[in-house]
Amino acid sequence: MCSNKPCPIPRNMVFSEAVTFADGTLTINIPAGSYTNRACYDLVITQTIPDETTINALVVITIGDGTVEYPLLKCCGAQVTAAALRTRTRYRVKVLTNAAGGVFQLQTGVACAPNNALPAIDGTDPAAEGGAANG
Repeated sequence: MCSNKPCPIPRNMVFSEAVTFADGTLTINIPAGSYTNRACYDLVITQTIPDETTINALVVITIGDGTVEYPLLKCCGAQVTAAALRTRTRYRVKVLTNAAGGVFQLQTGVACAPNNALPAIDGTDPAAEGGAANG
């Protein structure tokens, strides 16, 4: 659930160090450091999103040389896909942690993000020939 309470000013600026695409995942690497629970950061994607990135690739964030992938979530809790992000754009995120790890959650909507939701599901693979989700 997104907080209606704005992030305190000044916010911490974080500039991506790398943006890569592999195995269907878009990974944004940010500088090494400790990102505090419930703290807000302004994340700026400074690198170009790779051309081979698929629009429905899930987005994760890694920190420094660490290998743990933290999901980037929309305000509603759904995971962000690559189609929603733009290079050289600033996104306000809040770090949310739990006993097992954490996530980065956008604090505002994503402009021009397409809604790639299926109109319905019926147990068939919508990518398979003849498997239309709406019958």
